[in-house]
Formats: sequence, structure tokens, C-alpha cells
Amino acid sequence: MALAVYPVVVWLGLSAVGGETSPRLVALVLLAVIAPAACLRLRRSGHVGLRGLAVIPLVTVAALAAAAALDAAGWMLMVPVAINATLLLAFAATLRPGVMPMIERFARLQEPELDAGQLAWCRLWTGIWCAFFLLNGVVAAALAVFAPLPWWAFYNGLVAYVLIGALLLGEWLLRRRRFPRIANGGDRG
Repeated sequence: MALAVYPVVVWLGLSAVGGETSPRLVALVLLAVIAPAACLRLRRSGHVGLRGLAVIPLVTVAALAAAAALDAAGWMLMVPVAINATLLLAFAATLRPGVMPMIERFARLQEPELDAGQLAWCRLWTGIWCAFFLLNGVVAAALAVFAPLPWWAFYNGLVAYVLIGALLLGEWLLRRRRFPRIANGGDRG
């Protein structure tokens, strides 16, 4: 939840008192909230196949620590870029031959037995998510460097989440159409 409201908090924090708020202060306040959550997330990341995703809060903590140490807002603005890069690397690493694709790992949490068509689907959608993380990261970086702070906050705090939701919904709808037997409960009796 903290990462979902992160862009709005950064925008409000850096915009407070006529823009005179120190990036260091904003970064320290965010660190006080996100660092404990990151520790909890790491402790609770029990599923081995998904443990790599637990590093995302650590990337955020590292960027906030750099922002606080350097009193530089740019490090806070790069957090969405770092998160997308981390997700891109985590998902892309699972597309190597002989490695279970990330989406298959998620799918097996619900359905341990997947047929060849489902396995191909999972590999395809892992690639689609890689493309999304690449494009989303590029947009986040461009906004961090070239756009006003409200635009950055709007995109990273709302638009990016709407795009993620649309991609999730689109995949779910297409999966139900492609694999109707599974979508309707299969033959579990």
C-alpha cells in the first residue's frame, strides 16, 4: 500500500510550503514508513519461486536512502523507474530456457497441473509483462527528468496503476476465452 501512494506523498512532500521542503526530510519520512514494511515483506516472502519480488521494497529503501544522504529529490523520482527495472529483470530472467516463467509461477499457485497450451500462455504473458515494465519504466524516467512534478505524480500514482489493472483484466478475460474449461472450474467433479 505504501508504494501505491508513494508518488502522491512525494509530490505533496516536495510541494509543501511553496516547494521549500527539503528532499532529505521527505525521504527520511518515507524511509520511516517504508523501511519497516520492507523488512516485514522480506520476512514473509516464503514462496521460493516468488521471493525475488520481495526485493522491490529494498530498491525503494536504497533510493530513499540516497535521496536523504544527498538531499536530492531526483532519487525519489527514480523509484518507479527502479521498481520497473527490478520487475523487468525478475520476469525476464525467468524467460531463459529451462527456467519456469514468472507467470507460470503465479499460475501454479492456483493450478499445480498445467497443460502445454497453458505453459505457452504463461511464457507469452511473462514476455508481455516484460514489455510493459520496460515501457512503463521509460515513461517514468522521462517524466522524472523532463516533466513537472504533478505530471510525474499523476502518471506514477494513477495512470500506471490503471494500466496494470487493464493488463491484468485483459489477460484474465483472454485466458477465460482461451481456456474455458479451466475458467468454469474444469472437471474437478
